[in-house]
Amino acid sequence: MTTVILVVLCVVVGALELYAGRQSKHQAAAFVRRVDELNEQVTKQNSVLVTVGEQLSAELSRVKRDVLPALDSRLRDNTSQVEELAALVHRADEYLRTQAGRLHELEQQRVTLAALRRKLAEVETSVRAVAEAGARTGERGAGGADVEAALARLAELERDGAGMLELQRTLTRTLEDVEDIVAELLAFTESELDEAVTATLEARPRGGRDGTSVNVVGRLWTRDGRLEDILAEVYERCLEANRLRIRFRTTDKPNGLPADDAPERRRYFLAGQRPEDLGGVFTALLISTGADLPPGGGPASLARGRPGERVLPPGVTPEPPPEDEAALKALLRALYESSGAVAQIGPLLAVRSRDEFLCAVLTPPQSLELESDGVFWDPAAAAVRLRRLPSHQLWDLSLWAAGS
Repeated sequence: MTTVILVVLCVVVGALELYAGRQSKHQAAAFVRRVDELNEQVTKQNSVLVTVGEQLSAELSRVKRDVLPALDSRLRDNTSQVEELAALVHRADEYLRTQAGRLHELEQQRVTLAALRRKLAEVETSVRAVAEAGARTGERGAGGADVEAALARLAELERDGAGMLELQRTLTRTLEDVEDIVAELLAFTESELDEAVTATLEARPRGGRDGTSVNVVGRLWTRDGRLEDILAEVYERCLEANRLRIRFRTTDKPNGLPADDAPERRRYFLAGQRPEDLGGVFTALLISTGADLPPGGGPASLARGRPGERVLPPGVTPEPPPEDEAALKALLRALYESSGAVAQIGPLLAVRSRDEFLCAVLTPPQSLELESDGVFWDPAAAAVRLRRLPSHQLWDLSLWAAGS
C-alpha cells in the first residue's frame, strides 16, 4: 500500500514538474515576443526621428540658402537708405546755412539801397530849396552855376537810382524764389524726419547706426512771447544734459494768428538716445523731482516741509543733484512760470495750463495717438488727455512747482 502511495506521489510530482516546465516555456516565449515587439517599435521610432531630422536639416538649409541672404540684403538696403537720408539732411543743412548767409547779405543790400534813396531825396530837397531862393533874389553867378551843376548831378543820380530800384526788384524776386525753395526743402526734410520718428515709435527697423539716426522728436511752445527765448535756452540745455543731439529744428506760427503776435511753435528732431531708454530715465527723474512724488499725486511728505523739499537732519548739507535732474528741474520751473506752455522730449510731455502743471511719460502708441489728434500744441486739451492716463504715468507737479 505504501508503495502505491509513493508511486502515485511520484506521478503527481512528475506531472507538476512537467506542467511547470511547460508554463515556463510559454512565459519565455511570451517574453521573447514582447521584446521583439519593443524592438520593432524602437525601430519605427528611429525611422520617424531620422525622417524628422532630415526634414529639419532640409528646412535649415532652405533658411540659410533663401531667408538669411534676403534678410541681409534688406538690411543693407535699409542701411543705404538711411545713409542717403543722413547725407541729404547734411546737404540740406549746408544749403540752408548758405542760403541764410545770402539772405542776410541781400537784406543788408536792401537796407543800404533804402537809406541811399532817402539820402538822395533829402539832398535833392535841400538843393532845390537853395536854387529857388537864389532865383528869387536874382543871384545866379557862381553860386547859381554850382546849383545847376548840383541839380544835374542829382538828375544823374536819379537815373542811377532807377537802375538801383530795378536791381532791388530783381533781388526781391530772387529772395522770394529762394524762400520758396527753402520752404519746400524744409517741408521735405521735416516729412522725412517725421517718418523716421514714426518708424521708431512703431518699432519698424530703418537701419542706421545707433546714436546717429533721428528717433526722438521734441516740441516747445509757450503762450508768453517774452519767455520764448529763455524757455528755448533752458530746453536745449536739458536736451544736452540728457545726451540728446539736435539734428534738425523747425519753427512755425499757429494758423489764424498774425505773424507778429503768434508765439513760435518749435519742433526738434533729436538723436543720441532711444525712446524706451528715455522713458526709464524720465520716470526716475520725475520720481526724484518733488521729493518722491507718488504717481499722479502731490508730494508724499508735505507735512515735513514745503512741497518738493526733502527734510534733512540738522548739520547735513544736501548734495547737488545730477546734471540731468538739475536741467529737468530748471525746465519744469521755467514752464511753470508761463500762463500756458507745452514741452516734449521724446516720451516726456510737460503741460502748463492756466490751472495746473502736469507731466507724463508716454508709451509709443500713446505718443502716436496724441500726434494724430493734434493736441500737443494745446495745453488745455493736452491736460485733459493726460488726466486719462494710468496713475503710474502721470505726475501732478503743481504743488511742487509752486513751492520750489
